[in-house]
Amino acid sequence: MNDQKDSPHCNCLFFSANALGRLLTGLADQAFSTTGLAPSLAFVVMNVNRQPGIQPSQLSDIMKLTPSTVSRLVEKLEYQGYLRREATGRTTQVQPTDKGQAIQPQLQAAWRNLYTRYSDLIGVEAAKLLTQQSNAAIQALEKTE
Repeated sequence: MNDQKDSPHCNCLFFSANALGRLLTGLADQAFSTTGLAPSLAFVVMNVNRQPGIQPSQLSDIMKLTPSTVSRLVEKLEYQGYLRREATGRTTQVQPTDKGQAIQPQLQAAWRNLYTRYSDLIGVEAAKLLTQQSNAAIQALEKTE
């Protein structure tokens, strides 16, 4: 969509947010391709590395994903050797493995490259403002759930 007149839905937040999400997903896929992990998997690993022993429900809250999606992602990463689950009483904790910790610098570099790419395209200040406004909208909309 080169011009807002290209779509009758350009004034719809739902449409615009989804279009933006698809475009950002493409940029993220490119940035994280160097790691061998899809962006969603990479962010799970980064979160577990940052907070070893995190519970899946906490990951769900942080990443704004359903618990079933987080379970599926953690299971896949456990199979690939990046994470391991530990049962502690009635809770499950997710721990990084050596492989998961070793890839952290690559993941951080990919994340920086993603930020640089979209900031170059839309401008640093626009990227910061859009991020702030998006987070404020997420918080406001979560209150309705």
